[in-house]
Amino acid sequence: MQDKILANVAGRQIKEADLQNMINRYPADKRAYFQTEDAKRQLLEQMISFELINKFGKELKIDATEEYKENVRQAEYDILTQLTLNKILLDVTVTEEDALNYYNQNKNQFVKQPTVSAKHILVDTEELAKSIKSEIENNEITFEDAAAKYSSCPSKEQGGDLGSFGKGMMVKEFEDAAFNSELNVVTDPVKTQFGYHLIKVEERNEAEEMKFEEVKNQIVNNLLQQMQERKYLDTILELEKKYGVTRA
Repeated sequence: MQDKILANVAGRQIKEADLQNMINRYPADKRAYFQTEDAKRQLLEQMISFELINKFGKELKIDATEEYKENVRQAEYDILTQLTLNKILLDVTVTEEDALNYYNQNKNQFVKQPTVSAKHILVDTEELAKSIKSEIENNEITFEDAAAKYSSCPSKEQGGDLGSFGKGMMVKEFEDAAFNSELNVVTDPVKTQFGYHLIKVEERNEAEEMKFEEVKNQIVNNLLQQMQERKYLDTILELEKKYGVTRA
């Protein structure tokens, strides 16, 4: 298939292959943006702009300056260093068996912590909290309507619903009451620094061991990073012995 010419800038052709090469320089998760014709057109215009600026730089003889030459030397140094590092780390791999062995030896690291799903009503005084609890227990009002009517917490708009939360996410007094209360039973007033709470826990999930498939990618990535770091440090030590290093 012929490589279509998209633009001609001062005698230099920009072809579809050039545009695709530019797209490929973006991270994989950003390339999808360039699937539309509008996005490709914008990128082409940017390439045209860069080509014009590059042409103007040559006219100004920027490439003959020491600043330019030093930047080129630094770029060459950086590229050589990065490509060599890539080659050093290329053979570092983690197999599924490696990940499974790590999982089996460290299962205590892969545990879903206990959570509860709860609603609450927050008021300023213990007396008011007790009065509201009586209304709820006497079926004069639902917990959710009481939250909407009395609570000073923004969650009142959702009937006091706080969603699901784990330990360490709430102040201690609130957390202790929530994790120790019976399901669907309104607690006695719980005092915290924010005021007095009535809490109704609707669901409780106990601590649960995570399955290997849930954490496999996490383990592989962590092991790969550790092995690459080890390979890097071992290689640096070998190269120090080979080439010699003197530190001040």
